[in-house]
Amino acid sequence: MRIKIGLAQIYPKLGDVAHNLDVHLEYARKARADGVDLLVFPELSLTGYQVQDLVPEVALRTDENDPVFVELLQASADIDIVVGFAHEDSRNRFYIADAYLSGGELVHLHHKLYLPTYAMFDESRYFAQGNSVRAFDTRFGRVGMLICEDFWHVSPPYLLWLDGADILILNSSSPSRGLNDSDRLMGARWVEHVNQAYGSMFTSYILHCNRVGYEDGKNFWGGSSVVDPDGEFMTSGRYFDEALITQEIDLNQLHRTRARLPLLRDERPGLVRRELGRILRESLG
Repeated sequence: MRIKIGLAQIYPKLGDVAHNLDVHLEYARKARADGVDLLVFPELSLTGYQVQDLVPEVALRTDENDPVFVELLQASADIDIVVGFAHEDSRNRFYIADAYLSGGELVHLHHKLYLPTYAMFDESRYFAQGNSVRAFDTRFGRVGMLICEDFWHVSPPYLLWLDGADILILNSSSPSRGLNDSDRLMGARWVEHVNQAYGSMFTSYILHCNRVGYEDGKNFWGGSSVVDPDGEFMTSGRYFDEALITQEIDLNQLHRTRARLPLLRDERPGLVRRELGRILRESLG
């Protein structure tokens, strides 16, 4: 099966959900006209990143009573969409979230697991941590989603791989860091190395969408990319500019790569479970 991926490398307007919704709907129209099957937006694409005290005002509910979410569901009638937003649950807790929408329905909701609260980041002051990481079924096969800091930790993509995900969707609001005499930012190089490593280690497709623009003196570098199951870039996007980046992927490549490199076949989750149990017991001991 071949599917066409779209990465919506946008510049969200901080705190302006109505404006950002219009941008999402316009990108969905463009992607649909271009034959895109799956369109991915960046982390917090509906709100901007530095929402801070605005979180209760801009957060969405994932039901038919939320007018913004309803429009996104309608937009997903004939194109699958991954959107980033601040989610308010039924107990009035707030999460950084991704929603996978397809056929006018919410297929899966992921809450960000790891909230960076160091250096320029202050996420855990405003958001609650997610507590689950699970793959889910789509019309293209089994998929997993992670948000920014989630894929700086190896355990979430590893768990998604074991849970059957053949496509990992990663999105971020990654700021520009590490300026030196190289042709790329240090932060960009690090993320790109990780994406390639996950593609090859987990013999899976890696779809990464990062935002662009400025907020509160911070610049976001973009560089959205698609990595194949051999760990090779199929497209590595462009830096700093808004763009709809498209790339066709062939899911038959999963078979070819895993026949040559049977890492999934030979993985030993029972061993991992046993040794993790020992490590936890010893650390508490």
